Amino acid sequence: MKTIAVLSRKGGSGKTTLAVNLALTAFLAGRRVLLADIDPQRSASEALRSRAEPGPALADITAGKLFLTKSNAMREGFDYLFIDTPAAPEADVAQAVNIADFCLVAGRPSFLDLAPIVRSAEAVRRLGKSGLVVLNQAHTNKPEVAPVAFPEIMDALRFCGLPLAPYGLRSREAFQKAMAQGRSVAEHEPGSPAARDLERLWAHICTELGGVGETPMTTALTG
Repeated sequence: MKTIAVLSRKGGSGKTTLAVNLALTAFLAGRRVLLADIDPQRSASEALRSRAEPGPALADITAGKLFLTKSNAMREGFDYLFIDTPAAPEADVAQAVNIADFCLVAGRPSFLDLAPIVRSAEAVRRLGKSGLVVLNQAHTNKPEVAPVAFPEIMDALRFCGLPLAPYGLRSREAFQKAMAQGRSVAEHEPGSPAARDLERLWAHICTELGGVGETPMTTALTG
C-alpha cells in the first residue's frame, strides 16, 4: 500500500481538490482507495459524501488515529491511502508526513503562496520524506502545464527542497462543479483539458512512486 499525504500551509491552495481528484482517479482505475480526512474543515469528507456512485472509502479522523488507520488499511488490502491534511497545527501535519510514503505540496503559482510552499517542502525534507510540489489553480492557456507567469517564482521553487511536478492543475470551473457532486473532473468532463491535466499528473506521481503496474486511468480520461 502507498500512503500519499497532500499538504498546504495556506488556505485556498486547492489542496482538498487535489487530494479528492487523485483518490478518485486511483479508485476509478480499479484500485482499493482510502481517503483519510484529518482537516477539521472536513471538505474532502463533504465532497465524497455527496457522491452518488461508489467511491473511495472515507476515514473522517484526527491525526492521532492515522497510524491505526494506516495499519487497518494495510491489513484490509487497500492499495492507496490518501491523507488530506490541515494547514495547521504543525504537529498534525508532521504526523501525516511521518506515516506517508510520498508527499504532495500543493500551492498556487503566486508570490503569496511561495513562502507556504517552501515551508511545507522544508518540513517534508526535514522529516526525511520524498515528494513533489504541485502547482494548482494556475492561470494559463498553454496546452502543456508550464504555469508560472513569473520566472522568479520558478527559480525559488527549484531550491525549495522538493522537485516541482512537471504537470499541475490549472484554474478551471470544471473542478469546482465536479467537487460539488463528489466526482473527479474526469467523470464530470471526460476527455477535457482538465481531465488531461489530471491524467498527466497522476501518471507522473505513479512513476515517482515506482509502483510496478501503476497506471493512470484508461477509460474516463481518454477521448
